[in-house]
Amino acid sequence: MKWIGERISFVQDKNKTTIVILPEDVTWVKAVMGAWVAMWITIGAIITWAYFELVLSQQENIILIVFMAFWLYFALKVIRSFFWLLWGRELIKIDEVSVSYKKSIKGYGKAGVYYIENITKIKAVDVEPNSIQSIWEKSPWVKGGERIEFEHKGKSVLFGRKINAQDAKLLFRLVSKRVEEQAKKLNKANQ
Repeated sequence: MKWIGERISFVQDKNKTTIVILPEDVTWVKAVMGAWVAMWITIGAIITWAYFELVLSQQENIILIVFMAFWLYFALKVIRSFFWLLWGRELIKIDEVSVSYKKSIKGYGKAGVYYIENITKIKAVDVEPNSIQSIWEKSPWVKGGERIEFEHKGKSVLFGRKINAQDAKLLFRLVSKRVEEQAKKLNKANQ
């Protein structure tokens, strides 16, 4: 197994390359996110209790229902981000005929299969260091923007969440080189 930076590992042989990208591993961020999730769930439990136990006017009931709709949306976002920090990983497999990509949380997730003959325009996505996007993606509650992109049948496929620019360049080189090699082998086999 070889490493690109601290978060990207890969295993390469002549027929396939397997790449694993781990999320950032910062203990204090996980602790703060865990506290935030606990607080958010407590707020939801109290509001739910208030809705069913207190005598409220119709207008107050409507306000609580609207609040709970927003609460539920953000609860799902926060919990998914927290689980991503704890157990998330991106899995990329490049073999003789396809590129497989899976966003996995504790092994769960659906892999997308993209055939090499249909892949075009592989590129690294650059983000300006002091841009709003860069600052937004540094926040721990955001899963992050992807840094590698390719087109498959006109649709963009992105991966490499929250990796730094140097690691993105190295990962881009690895992926583009491997896809080109496999495309050449595929073309030779089809001739």
